[in-house]
Amino acid sequence: MQLTDTAAIVTGGASGLGHATAVALAKHGVDVYALDLNVDGAPQVDGVTYVATDVTDPAQVQAAVDTAAASAHPLRIVVNCAGVGPSMRILGKKGPHDLDFYATVVKVNLIGSFNVLTLAAEKIAATDPLEDGQRGVAINTASIAAYDGQVGQAAYASSKGGIVGLTLPAARDLAQYGIRVATIAPGIVETPMLATVSDEFRAGLAAGVPFPQRLGRPDEYAQLALAIIDHDYLNGEVIRMDGALRMAPR
Repeated sequence: MQLTDTAAIVTGGASGLGHATAVALAKHGVDVYALDLNVDGAPQVDGVTYVATDVTDPAQVQAAVDTAAASAHPLRIVVNCAGVGPSMRILGKKGPHDLDFYATVVKVNLIGSFNVLTLAAEKIAATDPLEDGQRGVAINTASIAAYDGQVGQAAYASSKGGIVGLTLPAARDLAQYGIRVATIAPGIVETPMLATVSDEFRAGLAAGVPFPQRLGRPDEYAQLALAIIDHDYLNGEVIRMDGALRMAPR
């Protein structure tokens, strides 16, 4: 699908995977609306408009989607990168897993992505069709934790497993509107979530990756997102981006 003369929504667009994707899309002439909970201090990029949005709030998401749909170009792309990754054991030293904690992780990672996907799909479905009746592409972000969840990742792995399970039925639901749906499941990527760990710990993580033996980069996620958008026959698929890493229990 063509990128030029289109508009896109990227959640989590102020940093990490989302920001790299927003920048990559803007460089290809896309009007990008980068949604994030906090956009203060976000790097200014030509072609990227930041919209302060809580992805779990339907009213805020609807307002942001309406803004993107009012762009001079049709809304055809949505990339969901917003997410949180805290950890807690089902039964730990302080007792059983906190239910509100679990619900919050699922609400942000899974329900938030579904919320944005659903409301954006309504606007994309109203655009004029392109070749083969295609109108747009939605890309969600899972994680290899959806398959290899580690100790303490019950909530996170559940939320990302939900994203994996959402992929095919979403693609089937939206097929009649010419909207493709795909998911990227990254491994360990250099994002702000890793900013607080030591170089020694980071090196240990990289050593566990079969090849290339390093951490992933946000721009590599963005590169894959653009490839999915460009490839019109990719639909209903989850693509791992992890250097063949399979996570150990801990």
